[in-house]
Amino acid sequence: MTARRKPAVVHAAHHAAPASAHFRVVLIGGPQAEADVSVDEVGNKAFNLWRMHALGLRVPPALVLGTSACNHVLQSPSALAEAAHATLPADVRAALDQSLAQLEAVAGARFGDVRNPLLLSVRSGAAVSMPGMMETLLNVGLCDATLPGFVRRCGNPRLAWDAYRRLVATYGEVVLGIEGQAFERVTQQQLGTERDERTLDFAQLRELTRSYLDLIAEHDATGFPQDPRVQLERAVLAVFRSWQSAKAIEYRKLNHIDERIGTAVTVQTMVFGNAGGSSGAGVGFSRNPINGEPQPWVDFMFNAQGEDVVSGRRSAQGHDELAEVLPSVWSDLREAAQRIERAFADMQDFEFTVQEAQLYMLQARNGKRTPLAAARIALDLHDEGLLSVEETRQRLAQVREEDLAVARVVLDGGSDAQPVAEAAAACAGVVTGEIALDEARARERHAAGVSVILLRQDAETSDIAALEAAVGLLTSRGARTSHAAVVARQLGKVCLVGCNGLEIDLPHRQVRLGDAELREGDVITLDGNEGHIYLGAVRVVKEVPDVVLQRLRQLRGEATAAHAPQAHHHRAAH
Repeated sequence: MTARRKPAVVHAAHHAAPASAHFRVVLIGGPQAEADVSVDEVGNKAFNLWRMHALGLRVPPALVLGTSACNHVLQSPSALAEAAHATLPADVRAALDQSLAQLEAVAGARFGDVRNPLLLSVRSGAAVSMPGMMETLLNVGLCDATLPGFVRRCGNPRLAWDAYRRLVATYGEVVLGIEGQAFERVTQQQLGTERDERTLDFAQLRELTRSYLDLIAEHDATGFPQDPRVQLERAVLAVFRSWQSAKAIEYRKLNHIDERIGTAVTVQTMVFGNAGGSSGAGVGFSRNPINGEPQPWVDFMFNAQGEDVVSGRRSAQGHDELAEVLPSVWSDLREAAQRIERAFADMQDFEFTVQEAQLYMLQARNGKRTPLAAARIALDLHDEGLLSVEETRQRLAQVREEDLAVARVVLDGGSDAQPVAEAAAACAGVVTGEIALDEARARERHAAGVSVILLRQDAETSDIAALEAAVGLLTSRGARTSHAAVVARQLGKVCLVGCNGLEIDLPHRQVRLGDAELREGDVITLDGNEGHIYLGAVRVVKEVPDVVLQRLRQLRGEATAAHAPQAHHHRAAH
């Protein structure tokens, strides 16, 4: 992956305050004053938000603090203080305040207003996509004073308290550094281990939120900030500071990304997937990222926000239930995915929210994929007229024929091997290795030349260093489209998520897998094609799909013929 990309210049809505010499601020949505914007200036996420808006897709309005602000902020002593005392540089704060006023005008609500409060999400976005490596905060602007006004506006007290609960927990984790499991323990103490927060009524959510607020007060004397402006400033700071998080640094190292490019910060009006039974959040690919089949590959959760899907802490469903319950939304989503793919001329990884049966697109980027999928997708896009022969050949220049091989489990007639558990396959292939339960063990055994499979409760991007040392990942929770699964796919690791039969006892270094009791170091096999897990090793064969191989050879033959010297054509004429 290259560290930089040549800026692609487009016309974007630009109504922000006069930019500082250090950075640029851009508004997406609203009146269409023209300005030139590049992906290097505003980051890949914001750049593609504008492109989707230009395609006529429904995109919530947003303002963007450009990538150049990142280094400026990270060099400011005030921004590097402890979270409770950190502040943005004065020029960044002034630009944020001025552009926020313009976003309020577009949204028709005011940030911090007790009667009609504007709520915001705060997201990262470098010029090079780094899925899940930096932080996001949702529902910024909710507090004790603004919550009643939000309830009056939406008419849904359950939504309001659920959003407030999520903000408090995320603020504690992202801004103050409190372990996410601390909030989960509070939840389990109040609800038990089997209860899903989505089943709670507003009174239970209110009680849970107050417990979260108490937890924050125990960790930080200043507590959760009740001033929305303070929330926003610290959220923006946290996202900029996450550029230097351990997992972001590791990802840049693995992918040879220049740390100087920085991240932009996108401040966007909220839409709510947790607004009830006709709402939800999802992540999808316009084509199958494992084998390249030209069908959408979508995970969706009803009555949920986007972080539920991408965080890897919740298990999501495929698109079947969405298509059955909200067929018009499913039709709109398929059309949007096709429109984005045609415009961007590549398979897209997209995030979306459904609020009360209304579809909103939140992100699109070129999707990570296996070599087999890369070959089929490029060949199909060529056949569909979206790529020339030369463009297709360039995309597949690094794909070797042996890279197309698919490993398959072979159970001989006399074999008694049976899967002990099943999970959702997020990345295909078959691997065998020792169980490792954390990064230290994975690195230790990898250094000794032993193949290891990482077993975790959640599919989280913080495990990127451990994942690099492993041949596969198996989790008890998480979605196929979670950020960690996306990274596993990019790294070429077999990945199975959402294994209900997996229980991990980390203190005793033991696991239960189906009915089997195992210890760290025991050998298992992951079948990422069928979603099966086997004890020990099984026989595996590798096969290259003949149709894709022949199409690739034909393409390369055509490319060779097209670039052959003129003498070749002269001989053919005789």
